[in-house]
Amino acid sequence: MTTQRPRPYNQSSETPAPKPYAMVSFPKERPQLQQPIGQDKYHENRCHGILHLTLKVQTALHVSTGVVVMGSDVGQKSIPLIKTMMQGTEGQLIIPGSSLKGVVRSVYEAITNSTLAVITQRYKNDIPSERLPCRDKNRLCPASRVFGALDWQGLINFTDARCQSAGFRAGFMPSLYRPHSEAKHNYFKQGKVAGRKFYYHTIKAVDKGQQQGIPVQQAVKEFVFTTQLHYRNLSQAELGTLLIVLGQDKPKHPIALKVGGGKPIGMGTMAAEITLLEQPANLRDRYLSYDSKPTQLAGNQLQQMMQKAIAEAHRQLVQSQQLQELADVLKYPTDREPPEGMY
Repeated sequence: MTTQRPRPYNQSSETPAPKPYAMVSFPKERPQLQQPIGQDKYHENRCHGILHLTLKVQTALHVSTGVVVMGSDVGQKSIPLIKTMMQGTEGQLIIPGSSLKGVVRSVYEAITNSTLAVITQRYKNDIPSERLPCRDKNRLCPASRVFGALDWQGLINFTDARCQSAGFRAGFMPSLYRPHSEAKHNYFKQGKVAGRKFYYHTIKAVDKGQQQGIPVQQAVKEFVFTTQLHYRNLSQAELGTLLIVLGQDKPKHPIALKVGGGKPIGMGTMAAEITLLEQPANLRDRYLSYDSKPTQLAGNQLQQMMQKAIAEAHRQLVQSQQLQELADVLKYPTDREPPEGMY
């Protein structure tokens, strides 16, 4: 959680480090607001299914519950207090599906001609008017039609991601502070917000140690989470755009996700792999028989399907300039070092 008092991570640092973030510009054209497809039925000419995802932690990950407990309560007797993550009944770490959905939506918005999902009222006048959140459920931008908006549920959802092994590691985050007031020029262009802010991936996350850092429960490199992405009534281009966001447009745009807290110091890098796709074999039979089984795609069949959808996304929906800007920030692997001092 940030405070209002700006301060570097390392007070002895004299030369500011490179900014750990970059702005992805807004498209020049206004978003095309359209009526979303209905949710009353499954449309035969649309895509429906379940993507099975594996998320591999690349740098230390902490998705906070907002709860602080005694270290002894979670098996860390040497730590007085520690910030927690969600844990299952068997002690495995959990990432809420809503957190994953928010991460994926922010990237989806950036590479399509979409509005912002949520803004703080105090900054409303700083946002270009065409980027203000959609308020009419009959006139929605590309991201809102898929992820939802006011009075519109959306067409996808993530299950909670569960770690495949029990336990966690204790990490020690540095204190993070809001930007200096004079840094405003980094965010504005001609008096308006210049774009969407994304943090770079780095080769590791900063850990300040028990004497200086804030203790947190975290997943470390090579921890593996699994989750499912359920979708219905997506166009092929919308499905393809989701696959690009999940890093499947390789080798052109090998991006990874940034999840949880500590993004400025390199935390939260997760690489996604899609292992299986379940599709209804026959929508009518799904409701007429208890024995209806979905078609499962894996291996080469899955790759062919994904590449076809990704190609359609490039043709119809994805903004090439914004995708390239975004890929320059979120590309992974990377050789970028995290900022240890001022930036």
